[in-house]
Amino acid sequence: MILKFIALLLVCQLVGEAFVVWTGLPIPGPVVGMILLFVGIALRGGIPQGLGWVVDGLLSHLSLLFVPAGVGVMLHISMLREEWPAIVVALVLSTVLTIAVTGLLMTKLIGWVQRRRGED
Repeated sequence: MILKFIALLLVCQLVGEAFVVWTGLPIPGPVVGMILLFVGIALRGGIPQGLGWVVDGLLSHLSLLFVPAGVGVMLHISMLREEWPAIVVALVLSTVLTIAVTGLLMTKLIGWVQRRRGED
């Protein structure tokens, strides 16, 4: 039962990867796979219980996925020393942009919800 849902996650990732290779989109394949999974769950109307268990299990061990990234950072520390100003600028700008877009989106969504409640 659980293997079925693990396979579902992997198939969504594979389809996402294939779609990105086929179309040449500059988006990671797993992101496209997550979108496909989201659409499937939305069309179904809910998350199957087994999928919830699998995802909860993966999320409980999420910190382990940062170990390879940390090793990669340490492996390329000399490159980071050379490129740190660009990295800092990119991190700060992306953070500020994310906060601004989230704030604007929340403002619009709150207004939209209030208008909808007023119509009902």
